[in-house]
Formats: sequence, C-alpha cells, structure tokens
Amino acid sequence: MDLDHELCYCFHVSKRKIVNFARQTRPRRASQLSQCFGAGTGCGWCVPFLVKIHEQVMRGEAVGSDDISPDEYEQMRARYRKSVAEGERSRNTFTAGTAPVTESSRAPGPPQGSPASEGKQPFDFTRYFSRSRPDPEPETLKNPDSQDAEGS
Repeated sequence: MDLDHELCYCFHVSKRKIVNFARQTRPRRASQLSQCFGAGTGCGWCVPFLVKIHEQVMRGEAVGSDDISPDEYEQMRARYRKSVAEGERSRNTFTAGTAPVTESSRAPGPPQGSPASEGKQPFDFTRYFSRSRPDPEPETLKNPDSQDAEGS
C-alpha cells in the first residue's frame, strides 16, 4: 500500500495525509492522529496502522509503502467489519501502552482487562451520543415570554 492509497476508508484519508499530519503536529499520542480528518474514528479498522505510523514518525523513521496491496487491504477490512458486526471480535481502539492490534494477532472475544471480559457491560457511547436521544432544553434557555405570546 503506497502513501497515496486510502488508509481510512470511512473518512477517505490517505496514508500520505496521516504521515504529513504526524510529521507537522508531532502528536504525543497515536489517538491524536484522529484530528486528521477523523481518521480512526469510524469503524476502527485503520487504528493499528495509525499507531504504527505514529511510532515510526516519533522515532524519526521513514514511512513508506506496506507489503499489502490496496485490494488485500480492502478485503482485510471487509473481514474485520464482518467479524465486528457478527460479534466475533471487538472494534479496534486506541489503547495506551500496548502494541498495535492486527487482525491476525487478536483472539476473538473482548480484550483482556476490558469491562466485557470482567463480566461488566461496556459503556454504550453510540446510544449516549445518538441524535435520537431527546435533550431537554435547559431552563436558562427557555423564553418566559413565549408562553404569554402564545396565549394571547
């Protein structure tokens, strides 16, 4: 996979954009690469690649092409998304202090030390941040005169 191929399919971010962003901003954590057009915040497939790029840039190494063709990369992503959708594995996330997790190195099931592996339910961020959840209007934003205007 060359620098000009897409690394993040969800947000159409090329590997070159990620590498240039990392070189210019020198983020302290790999997760800060998500500030580059949202890379890594969609399906999570590209997170291990972002971690690898971050480590290479921070060590001052040249970031070049990988041994993966764009077609192989897309097929691996499709298998990853299918296994996540079927619940066979959890979604890739940025984890501090651990090596990047790849499709071949992860065992099915929740990661060790995660709330799901300890019998606890993980917090459902998608439900919490969904647009369908009604947000009550704060009292400070309600117009007290609106009731009088409607009643007249």
